[in-house]
Amino acid sequence: MSDLHIRCAVPADIDGVLRFWREAAEGTSISDDHDGVGRLIARDPEALLLAERLGVLAGTVIAGFDGWRCSAYRLAVHPAHRRQGIATALLEAAEQRFAALGGRRVDAMVLEANERAHHAWGAAGYHREDHWRRWVKPL
Repeated sequence: MSDLHIRCAVPADIDGVLRFWREAAEGTSISDDHDGVGRLIARDPEALLLAERLGVLAGTVIAGFDGWRCSAYRLAVHPAHRRQGIATALLEAAEQRFAALGGRRVDAMVLEANERAHHAWGAAGYHREDHWRRWVKPL
């Protein structure tokens, strides 16, 4: 996997990331637009991690830390690059970031219906906590 390079996204990556998510990610988010991703990069330039293989975007993860909680979102690997260790490498990079920031636990947002993702997260050592539920309110 020496040809895999993980780096932080920059504003010039936004449109490519949005196209990538339409093809590789499950579901959509209210923030899946140029302004939403741009705000993420502006607020926390190290949060959106990109995995590239030979210069081609192969995977993403958002590794957000608010000083209290480590949160992982948008773990996505392009279908042509799955089962090659890219998700594992992205999660390791996210966890290294969290540890360096003093994080203690990672919360991951995983779609209920995405069984394939459940297996990937479980293989990485994550487990589901059924006693919590996410409550949301669009602004």
